[in-house]
Amino acid sequence: MDVRALQDPERAPLTAIYLDALLGALDADPSPGESFAFLLAMDREDPTAGLANLQVIGRRHLPPTRVLRTGALTVDPLLLRGASAGAGWRAERGGAAGSVYHATAGALPIASGIPVVAALLDLAPWTLPDAYQRGTMARFGQRVRARILKDAAAVIVPSVSAGLDARRVLRVKQARLRVIPLASRMAFRPEAIADAGPERERLGLGARYAVYAGRYDARQDLPTLLTALGALATEAPPPGVPAEEWPPRVCLVGASPDDRASLSRDAGRAGVGELLAYAPALPDDRLAALVAGARILVQPARSEATGLAALEAIAVGVPVVASNVGALAEIVGRAGILVEPGDPARLAVALRAAWGDELYPTLAGAAAERARDHRTWADVARETRAVWAKAAKAAPLL
Repeated sequence: MDVRALQDPERAPLTAIYLDALLGALDADPSPGESFAFLLAMDREDPTAGLANLQVIGRRHLPPTRVLRTGALTVDPLLLRGASAGAGWRAERGGAAGSVYHATAGALPIASGIPVVAALLDLAPWTLPDAYQRGTMARFGQRVRARILKDAAAVIVPSVSAGLDARRVLRVKQARLRVIPLASRMAFRPEAIADAGPERERLGLGARYAVYAGRYDARQDLPTLLTALGALATEAPPPGVPAEEWPPRVCLVGASPDDRASLSRDAGRAGVGELLAYAPALPDDRLAALVAGARILVQPARSEATGLAALEAIAVGVPVVASNVGALAEIVGRAGILVEPGDPARLAVALRAAWGDELYPTLAGAAAERARDHRTWADVARETRAVWAKAAKAAPLL
């Protein structure tokens, strides 16, 4: 398993969350006879050292290919081929019944001889090619990834919609797809939520605020959100909403200094700079408290395979206003309002409806009902192990 994303979470935050939660669940319930070999970057600390219960038979340290940027998409498959084949050979020589390579993020081994189980958490590189395949190296690298994914023993997707996209844009066969939805992190369990008061006070937020907790790239649709806020700023507040809590104020979480500078310029041009608050990347418990205290989570998006932010908001009873793309339709359901992406007028109507007191109790009630779904990362780990077992049994020994 390649765990380099855990060593550089800012570069691949969703993959880091996935690996951290999955490995934590695997470590909490070790399976007899199961062993792991981890692939790590040689210039970063080992994030797997704290796994006390998993049998770790090896750690292979790889050169820092991230410095190659899009070039890593071409180099990594060859580099991982040798590393994964060697780990599988040693495992089977040691008595293992079979081996499997669990791939995440963009790094997959090519022709390693080991069955590959790929967790496909993001399809934006293929569904949004104008943004993610601009250069020759990026196009070639993504084509290599697509080919390896097409030949994988199994492709794990976090939603039905992601599976449909994998079939459509990557030509992955239905028989190789496995839908394993994600779960909310432990900090987002209602019993673990702390009071949001300190976070609200620190960020200067009122009693009603929205949270945005996504990426700041082409996958999201923040320009549409800014335009929608600009339209709401010209309207009177909905009945029952105090003037000081209108227009809606949005807290943007995890924006880098460069992201903040760009957003501030765009918000200034839209006339809504004062409606935005910025929070740094927060530890899980503080982020969960901030989300749990929000009126809504807002998720304007162009591509979304996991819907993790919406999933975690609903887990603490917070409704979601989001774009009707990807996994969001599956996750939100009656616990929020979905609008077509790129439509600021409809997004403004949805935000106004969620901000007022007429529809909100229905949305919040549906979110609270959905929060009683007790799917956990232990479920994700169990279902992932089943995929590994089937893939490894189907493969000949090296």
